[in-house]
Amino acid sequence: MSQSSETGRAEEIDEVLEPVFAEGVDEEPVEPNRRDFSGNLAVFAAVVAALYAAFHMAALNGVSISDYTGIELPFLPQFPLETWNFRIVHIAGALVLGFLFFAAHRFPDEGETAPTRTLSLAGYVLFIPLVVSVWTVLQFILLMNSGELPEMGGLTTWAAFPGTEIFAQEVWGFGIPLLIATFGGIALGWFERQPRGRVATSDIVMGLCGVVVAMYLIPIYSTAARNSVGTSFVPIGVAFAATAGSALILELTRRVAGLALVIIAGIFLIYTFTAHLMPGILAVQSAYTWQRFFGHVYSDAGILGPTTAVSSTYIILFIIFAAFLQASKVGDYFINFAFAAAGRARGGPAKVAIFASGLMGMINGTSAGNVVATGSLTIPLMKKVGYKKETAGAIEAGASTGGQIMPPIMGAGAFIMAEITGIPYTEIAFAAIIPAVLYFVSIYFMVDFEAAKLGMRGMREDELPRLKAMVKRVYLFVPIIILIAALFMGYSVIRAGTLATIAAAVVSWLTPVRMGPRAIFRAFELGGLMSIQIIAVCAAAGIIVGVISLTGIGARFSALLLNLAGLSQLLALMFAMCIAILLGMGMPTTAAYAVAASVVAPGLVEIGIPQLTAHFFVFYFAVVSAITPPVALASYAAAGISGANPMSTSVASFKIGIAAFIVPFMFFYNSALLMDGGAIEVLRAGATAVFGVFLLSAGVQGWFLGSRPPWFLRAGLVVAALFMIEGGIVTDLIGVGAAVAVFLAQRVFSPAPDAQIGVRGAD
Repeated sequence: MSQSSETGRAEEIDEVLEPVFAEGVDEEPVEPNRRDFSGNLAVFAAVVAALYAAFHMAALNGVSISDYTGIELPFLPQFPLETWNFRIVHIAGALVLGFLFFAAHRFPDEGETAPTRTLSLAGYVLFIPLVVSVWTVLQFILLMNSGELPEMGGLTTWAAFPGTEIFAQEVWGFGIPLLIATFGGIALGWFERQPRGRVATSDIVMGLCGVVVAMYLIPIYSTAARNSVGTSFVPIGVAFAATAGSALILELTRRVAGLALVIIAGIFLIYTFTAHLMPGILAVQSAYTWQRFFGHVYSDAGILGPTTAVSSTYIILFIIFAAFLQASKVGDYFINFAFAAAGRARGGPAKVAIFASGLMGMINGTSAGNVVATGSLTIPLMKKVGYKKETAGAIEAGASTGGQIMPPIMGAGAFIMAEITGIPYTEIAFAAIIPAVLYFVSIYFMVDFEAAKLGMRGMREDELPRLKAMVKRVYLFVPIIILIAALFMGYSVIRAGTLATIAAAVVSWLTPVRMGPRAIFRAFELGGLMSIQIIAVCAAAGIIVGVISLTGIGARFSALLLNLAGLSQLLALMFAMCIAILLGMGMPTTAAYAVAASVVAPGLVEIGIPQLTAHFFVFYFAVVSAITPPVALASYAAAGISGANPMSTSVASFKIGIAAFIVPFMFFYNSALLMDGGAIEVLRAGATAVFGVFLLSAGVQGWFLGSRPPWFLRAGLVVAALFMIEGGIVTDLIGVGAAVAVFLAQRVFSPAPDAQIGVRGAD
């Protein structure tokens, strides 16, 4: 490209770029099917959401009103709650909130018209079986508290055997009416359409069905019947309640997370009842009955298991923390700080995307959420400075995905890892530092080399927020610092998260956005809303985990991995990688990791891989599935902003994040990358890994130390990078030697590059 054309392009950019100031990135995006209330209904919905979040904050910290007033109110919960009861209430509350706020269909965009079909009469009819089931449950509760039932081992018995009166009541007075109301509400929801400011009758019915499920399960699980969960002796009412609860969870998951996870859960459910007909490792010895399976799935081996354990504690706590940060407009500051710090570098907006997405990842923990929050600002700017729209979207998707592996919060997956493995969360967060650095360094190199090839410049001083002004407000990082400090001082995750949340409110008083009672109420409301999707996803993943634990399919996959490892441990790892990515296609990271951790991770541990390494390996690939074609959620979200083809964007994202697919193999071959070793060993491993990522990025992008190498030198760089993976001294020396050889060949012989690359516009 000629100097004059470059000058002309720079002048064109100067004309279109205005000073950049992030505003509104803290605003929660409104999904197409989310309701928008007004008047008294808006107040009611806000109170329900805020109380739901505040209940969790109080329960997790063991705070109750009676502690401060001395008044015992029978209708208020006394903390701490029994574990299963707490998780059942956690899910029931999410179902109520979910069906209150999210409709079965998307609402028309502005200017569109859609038919309104109330079908209220059909919805009101469903209240009849709902009331019958509620009445029966109340009778059961009175009977259990009457003292008339015998006890066994200090627990009240619940003898609901066929032929008994209780059995008949469970079937005809509770189970059948509940299923009619539940499935009737789901079916009616497909046809009933209300304006955006009203709640469909079918959704009211389904929310109340979720409450009825909890009303039945909590007292039943306090009796000796809890010991029969997972056996053929489980009370028939538990199976009915679990069936209704599972259906409600899947319907809510469809509304808030799409069909992918629902379809996968459906496949697992079908497998449960057809496993005895399957060949090979998929086969089981005998068929499972409906009563046994659904009596098993709504227990700590399924829906109430590790995924819900985490969503009901750590996840919702950090969602509330994120809501407090958003209420104090910290997200705007993070992005403005990123622009001030990185905007001047060549291809500035792309560097900002990396920096800002890493910061935002600490407060929202979702790939697509990161894309929406930061990409609406960075993607248009990347297009203006010369990136193709596919590349702009890909950079944002790749950078936003890294928020899932960025300590200290690391999205929800790290908490599930701690729950499943028993490894302290602080140890997991500490081990994640170098892998996270490698991920973002690789994205940075890919972006920087692309900018160098295209001859891009950075943004001007007058186009950016002033760094000096941003530094003066650096105290907004205090809540994050307090969180990290509290974790490494030995405080529990819950206490550290609570302290950080309080700090976010206190720090806001040093800003124009001061958090008073109304803002704190709004933060709790926002926390309740933000938690709906992740709770539904975790519960749906729990259904899949329940199938795996009942059928033993995970153990059989472990045996398969063990056999593959006999041929090659690398082959077993490649198989595990493919499974983790396939599970993650279209699924949120949380669900993808939870399922992969049940199917694949135990097999990796059995073949001799340390537990932390095995779970990090699976977790890493569950994360990068968000940018892996053909179904890449983060890339699709970015394509919606950039206007590019989603598939082209996902392919470009895969290229941008290619080094991320190598990093898990790096820490498999060299555990020092997970902080396992002495300080010198860890530093050497980190330095050589960064150099390896640099070489890989140079080979893939075709830009090495100021010039464009031809294809054979690029191949040499990739080979040199692969030698750096193992982390041994000999292989590192070979890799460095190969890189030096490529550099000398490039300088001495000056081979012509494959193609001339000029600055491309934004289409």
